[in-house]
Amino acid sequence: MNAEANPELRRLRAILSGRVQGVGMRMTVAALAEKLGLTGWVTNLPDGRVELVAEGSPRKLDEFLFDLQRQMPGYIRGVERSWEPASGEWAAFSIRH
Repeated sequence: MNAEANPELRRLRAILSGRVQGVGMRMTVAALAEKLGLTGWVTNLPDGRVELVAEGSPRKLDEFLFDLQRQMPGYIRGVERSWEPASGEWAAFSIRH
């Protein structure tokens, strides 16, 4: 995805809190991102939260967050999100270890 070719693309950075580690959260995030054609990554944080960075259209990113919360009910207690211009630096979505 080349952000320079499409300035409408955005970057979502989100920190998920709750019971988000050890429940398949990173695999679920990656599967949803791939299904929607998003690029970026997801990782566990040392404090028990999960961080994700995803790039795509604002509509796809909103759909991504909605689907994630629908598929993982009861696990995600909070979502801190910030929006930035997309950089286009990733070709796919990955799980960072």
